[in-house]
Amino acid sequence: MIDIGNTALKASWADGMTLGKTFRYQGERMMDFILSLTAKSRPELIVLSSVRTFSEQHVERLRKECDDMIILDSAMLEEKYDIPSYLTPDRAASVIAARYLFKGRSCTIFDFGTVFAIDFIDKEGKYEGGSISPGCHTRFRSLYRYSKSLPLLDAPEEVPEIGTDIATSINTGVISGMMFEIDGYVSSRPENICVFTGGDAIYFAKRRKNSIFVVCNLVLMGLALIALEHDQ
Repeated sequence: MIDIGNTALKASWADGMTLGKTFRYQGERMMDFILSLTAKSRPELIVLSSVRTFSEQHVERLRKECDDMIILDSAMLEEKYDIPSYLTPDRAASVIAARYLFKGRSCTIFDFGTVFAIDFIDKEGKYEGGSISPGCHTRFRSLYRYSKSLPLLDAPEEVPEIGTDIATSINTGVISGMMFEIDGYVSSRPENICVFTGGDAIYFAKRRKNSIFVVCNLVLMGLALIALEHDQ
């Protein structure tokens, strides 16, 4: 299972719905990294979700590394899984996984990555819609890039209720701002199961008092489910 996002690549071997060790790579030589994984053991099937465009040359190279390959695209996702064509493959895979894990329950999926994506599905599994805003680290970088005097900070362990200097004001603005955003969406659909995923899922889950589910590899689980259904 391979998920190529805006910032990093995540990959995992899967046997049915059971994921093995998860690999993460952040760099420009993603194809070489994938080939280093397939060189150790030839997969029967590669399932690829990517927000980046893969060249035909790279696709053909990957096809030689496996017996079969699925590349998620909007047409396939819309036709087979009833997911709108505008959703990126990773968000679509998260929806597919949530439908499986929480069958018969409506869900709100919070994906904490380069972007902060929120998706809603009803209890029948139908996709209702969602939202996109800058992710946590993107917000910190934006303040630094587009201001003249603000420093570049990272998410702190402790966040004060209000800032008392430049650093704590930025920390409070970014983190508390996202928490207010989360709380607003949760309260708008109190009957929904809340699922946190993505790189910063645990960081924000620790700041929530109410019960939520953290599934860090939700996208890879969705890809594994697609692989399982394809195999069957």
